[in-house]
Amino acid sequence: MRILAKIGGAQLEQPDRRAAMARAVKRAVDAGHEVIVVHGGGNQIRELSKRLGLVERQHEGLRVTDAETADVVLMVLAGLVNKALVHDLCSAGVRAVGFAGADAQSFHVRKHTSPDIGYVGTVTSVDPSLTFALLERGFTPTIATSAPLAAGEAGPRDHSYNVNADLAAGPLAAALRCDALLFLTDVSGVLDATKTRLAALTRAQCHELKLSGVISGGMIPKVDAALAALDAHPQAVVKIAPAEGDDCLLRALTADVGTRFLTN
Repeated sequence: MRILAKIGGAQLEQPDRRAAMARAVKRAVDAGHEVIVVHGGGNQIRELSKRLGLVERQHEGLRVTDAETADVVLMVLAGLVNKALVHDLCSAGVRAVGFAGADAQSFHVRKHTSPDIGYVGTVTSVDPSLTFALLERGFTPTIATSAPLAAGEAGPRDHSYNVNADLAAGPLAAALRCDALLFLTDVSGVLDATKTRLAALTRAQCHELKLSGVISGGMIPKVDAALAALDAHPQAVVKIAPAEGDDCLLRALTADVGTRFLTN
């Protein structure tokens, strides 16, 4: 099975959690799966921006990214976070290779325009050549979601664009022909009103749970990203699952862990 594991920045901040995630990827690879890692780094971007005296602004969960912040995003995602994760993966025995959208023109974006929040983009095209070549040779692609503007798209081209990793996961999983897309995060899954994990959800059920306030706060963008991923790749197993433990990736594939999203 080819698995895209989207890992949030919160799971990568602490060395022990990052090392545990690396061991989880190693277990999945040893079990015969091909793993593609896509990661965020919002907290790390926030911390470096603060140290540099940059003011953080958000719009509906997306970081307002001016030219200076775009440089920070590239430094943090493709540099600090990506290389720390690659190091831990390699230390765990995973042959990891880290890259961003500009490498081998692996993916490009269109500029987010409603409203204009700077160098923020949405994945619009993916060239899977580098990823497929790495997988064929037994490497684990580890992808940072910073990318250049696509040809023909309107917008400045002097900086890489910041791409929300949750929203990038769907189009990347589709283009890379993944069988499963796992959003590994700090929650056990989507919970009902009694705080019981929901094993599966349709789009209609998600809508009802939002209206009733059961899905609220930080869970809303997670669910929206999962549904968008399902739209982009309806054939894939799409789940929100907990990121804890050396076996979290393999456990996320089982029916009794996390929440799976269904087309109907």
